[in-house]
Amino acid sequence: MTIEKRYDFVFLFDVQDGNPNGDPDAGNLPRIDPETGMGLVTDVCLKRKVRNFVQMTQNPNTHDIFIREKGILNNLIDEAHEQESVKNKEKGEKTEAARQYMCSRYYDIRTFGAVMTTGKNAGQVRGPVQLTFSRSIDPIITLEHSITRMAVTNEKDASETGDNRTMGRKFTVPYGLYRCHGFVSAHFAKQTGFSETDLELFWQALINMFDHDHSAARGQMNARGLYVFEHSNDLGDAPADTLFKRIQITKKEGVDAVRSFDDYIVSVNGQDLAATKLYHKLG
Repeated sequence: MTIEKRYDFVFLFDVQDGNPNGDPDAGNLPRIDPETGMGLVTDVCLKRKVRNFVQMTQNPNTHDIFIREKGILNNLIDEAHEQESVKNKEKGEKTEAARQYMCSRYYDIRTFGAVMTTGKNAGQVRGPVQLTFSRSIDPIITLEHSITRMAVTNEKDASETGDNRTMGRKFTVPYGLYRCHGFVSAHFAKQTGFSETDLELFWQALINMFDHDHSAARGQMNARGLYVFEHSNDLGDAPADTLFKRIQITKKEGVDAVRSFDDYIVSVNGQDLAATKLYHKLG
């Protein structure tokens, strides 16, 4: 059964001594707002981690992933057109049948949507779950570290340098707490078949995905808060912006350089919400 209510949510996560989302156009430096110094993490980065968590924990027959590492998208679209439920359709109905098959099989299409017009055409889907860029609560500092490897790539490098050490660079953020806003539309859920079970899996992925995505480059990343506003109907009871303002984050008095989540105070105002309900999934 597809969801019947609208949801808005605030997601908090942090990084310590790592690079949460490097920018390939800037030498993999942590993404940053140049005017304010606030750190940024793209929505695509978080969606990738959600996809990885679902792919690792769920049955691929019902929760397969469309946008996956080394995947060839046109081949997957072509596979949809080979299904009995699709290839027996009239020409004008094949695209819609292929779209329905793709939504039923691929969790990330049901959730985030996809453009599937590059192969035999399975249409275009606008997903019910959308995320903003995440922005750090305070300006971040980017540190650059010189690193060495006690080996070379090939014999030529060894003969030219006379040494077996290779120099490199690594960029880290000492600490940053990031805030992301998200939206779940019941209207678009009906188009993709996004269900209550799918929604619960999405919450689980946000809470647990960093625990299964550790790497030396990303340092230590943790989910710190997930605050979900559940509306009483599919259109919603209040503008999302007014709800998001109920989650306030401030530095503790006397803290100059933030280096842990404990240096912050998260204030949650759950009063006078009328029909909207506030759930603390985490935090």
